[in-house]
Amino acid sequence: MARRRIAVVTTSRADYGLLYWVLRELERDPRVRLQLVVTGMHFSREHGSTYRRIRADGFVPAAEVRVDVGAGTEEDIARSTGRMTSGLARAFARLRPELVVVLGDRYELLPVASVATLFRVPIAHLHGGEATEGLIDEAVRHAVTKLSHLHLVAARPYAERVRAMGEEPWRIRVVGTPGLDHLRRTPLPPLAETLARIGLPIHDRRPLVLVTYHPVTLQAGQAARQARALARALAAVPARVVVTAPNADPEYRPIIRALSTLTRSRSEVRFVADLGSAGYLSLLKHADVMVGNSSSGLTEAPSFGLPVVNVGDRQRGRLRAANVIDVEPTAASIGRGVRRALSPAFRRRARAAKNPYGGPGASVRIAKLLASVPLDERLLTKRLVVPASRRRRL
Repeated sequence: MARRRIAVVTTSRADYGLLYWVLRELERDPRVRLQLVVTGMHFSREHGSTYRRIRADGFVPAAEVRVDVGAGTEEDIARSTGRMTSGLARAFARLRPELVVVLGDRYELLPVASVATLFRVPIAHLHGGEATEGLIDEAVRHAVTKLSHLHLVAARPYAERVRAMGEEPWRIRVVGTPGLDHLRRTPLPPLAETLARIGLPIHDRRPLVLVTYHPVTLQAGQAARQARALARALAAVPARVVVTAPNADPEYRPIIRALSTLTRSRSEVRFVADLGSAGYLSLLKHADVMVGNSSSGLTEAPSFGLPVVNVGDRQRGRLRAANVIDVEPTAASIGRGVRRALSPAFRRRARAAKNPYGGPGASVRIAKLLASVPLDERLLTKRLVVPASRRRRL
């Protein structure tokens, strides 16, 4: 019996970390021939050249589509998506996948979904139906939903949102988030090892702050100002600080410049391009507070009981647990949020928080669905389903 060819496309360190255990499950399934396609931010030096980590993990990519976003301007990124479309077309023509798997909402998914559509290959989309109202990702995610044929969502409210978009209910499955499988399956390095690796003092009683801050892409021209406000707030906190590089979105370089000022003025601050999934999760587990606007503060951090100061609008609309403090992107508001997050009362609240995305186990569920879903005309042929209440209004 021929194994089905499943192409999983990873475009950044973020989706690779979430897809890792799905890839492992597909790799060991005798019904599947895994075709791992690597592209996008993985080939950016400023973001750690993470394609090397994929190889070091033992995966052998079926295709590598190298692109360069240049200075990260709107024009640079738009041009890079064109080059990605061309490279993916060549890869798909060679690989002839029978199912394409994508995760999330980054702009790199648009060329993936458009090429798969033109090749008449069904798309399985993970983490659809969510909301990030401050980003162009909001529009990208829903566009990919409409191009996709199987919706593997993280929580029931997201399933309802996908259904409200007119998708047939049988296509929608609530599976949880595969990133939480790291909690059970990935050995995390001790904190001392992680800190030694980045050169921070181990025996230090000051709080440990993890900072992950990305551009808010619908607020053009604001990245530098907001990042400077974040830097001023952090400069006033007597703590050890680990800053991770932002995603390669428009205006990411002003964020790097603003947050890098902390490393020049304080010896206990480190700016790190890429920690790897295990290193990043080690800090989520052991840090005293996370500050920024990353989705990991809402999806993974609650499972560690970690207080999170969520800055600005990037994650507006997404489910959040009781470990999250939402603040405005000003130095004063961020400072107040950090002080509250470090208070004993809020730390107790964060430890008791229930993760709205569930727990480990999603990767097995996802891989089983991908390996068994019938790849037939019914899956490929999309039909719009209009709820009865809306049909009456029409």
